[in-house]
Amino acid sequence: MHPNASTFSLQRRVRRHARNHGAYAWFNVLTGPEMFDQVESLLPWHRERLFPPTETLSMFLAQALNADRSCQNAVNEAAVRRTLGALPRCSTHTGAYCRARQRLPMEMVRTLARHSGRCVAAHAAEPWRWRGRAVRLVDGTTVVMPDTPANQAAYPQSRTQKPGLGFPLCRVVGVVCLGSGAVLDAAIGPFRGKGSDERSLLRSMLDTLECGDLLLGDSYFATYFLLCALADRGIDALFEQNGNRQLTTDFRRGRRLGQRDHLIVLRKPLQKPDWMSPADYERAPDALTVREVRTGGKTLVTTLLDPKQTTKADLKRLYASRWHVELDLRNIKTTLEMERLSCLSPEMAIKEIWVYLLAYNLIRLRMAQAAQRAQCLPRELSFKHTLQLCIAWDHHRPNTGSDEHSLTTLLVLIAQQRVGDRPGRIEPRAVKRRPKPYPLLTKPRERARAFVCLHGHPKR
Repeated sequence: MHPNASTFSLQRRVRRHARNHGAYAWFNVLTGPEMFDQVESLLPWHRERLFPPTETLSMFLAQALNADRSCQNAVNEAAVRRTLGALPRCSTHTGAYCRARQRLPMEMVRTLARHSGRCVAAHAAEPWRWRGRAVRLVDGTTVVMPDTPANQAAYPQSRTQKPGLGFPLCRVVGVVCLGSGAVLDAAIGPFRGKGSDERSLLRSMLDTLECGDLLLGDSYFATYFLLCALADRGIDALFEQNGNRQLTTDFRRGRRLGQRDHLIVLRKPLQKPDWMSPADYERAPDALTVREVRTGGKTLVTTLLDPKQTTKADLKRLYASRWHVELDLRNIKTTLEMERLSCLSPEMAIKEIWVYLLAYNLIRLRMAQAAQRAQCLPRELSFKHTLQLCIAWDHHRPNTGSDEHSLTTLLVLIAQQRVGDRPGRIEPRAVKRRPKPYPLLTKPRERARAFVCLHGHPKR
């Protein structure tokens, strides 16, 4: 018998009685056919506790997606659920749940997030690909951590902010599947410091990419050594040309392929970068042939060299699809509200990021299933619509009928709403609604509090 058989038995009882609990939807997905084997292989040895690892992770997922993300709210829901399910009552104190979250292995959450993304991408239908090839998107963003001494030490704030007035910043770089929208991998590092830039974080994830993949990215990734590393692995790239090099781009040089379309030979820089070892610098090729194209107001650089197989118009349309990664990051940061983390220690904050990425991929899994059933592209479906349906369906689903029938009904509802196709859409990065007219905090909160106690609040 499995050493955790008694725990599995308790989990099955919880699952049977937890129809009205917000964590049930994620518990159901984690124990479904797509994820169960991976979850079971990653489960650590554990005693029979009130919050076993699978239920703890399910509650963590529901907590990240809830408007009230406090641990107290998560424990209150668990207490109500157990009472309604005729299970033994539990305390509403948060200590046991917080300790259970800390015991949750980081490797388990990280591996599940990666596995879920690759599971979705691996089952991508042929129409989701670009000419039969898997297209990967890469981009980076930053998230804000609570202002604690531990977070500041590991992930310091921006140098432009005075001590005591800023927040710790964490940089996240993700590799996303264009066809399904799932996050295949992510690298996390501090906002500043050696090895914290987006290129360095991407280099740590190159094993995620496979031979034959096509990588799209913005101008920050268009560097000689990164292009060489991708070419060495059999991976094609399409980036916007680096801003510094755009000033020196001369389409009269090189081998002309068409109007503002040519092949040029890049030479290895004479000076070794600080991040690169002497051995890697010596192994890098002395020259690399790339293609430069001026289209759509941008200069693109790519290793797709044949103008007959990939025309200038093809490159323009392909690079336009890079914008999807911006929308995916918006879904993760704004729709799922990952932009501001809530965990107070660096270890738990990083674990929280991986929980968000896992939740995002589980939603993408439902979108992919709905798209396959409706014979459409996952990008045609609304992420927020799917998220709202999953949460609402879990709270109001009927207690009768098979899970397969319920899932089929849910997938039909997901596929009903389609997002509009608005190519070239431009919106100002500005908001109309004004914030409340409070002044900015210009001194540490302790000093500001002492000033108010001494002099009172300033008059408006």
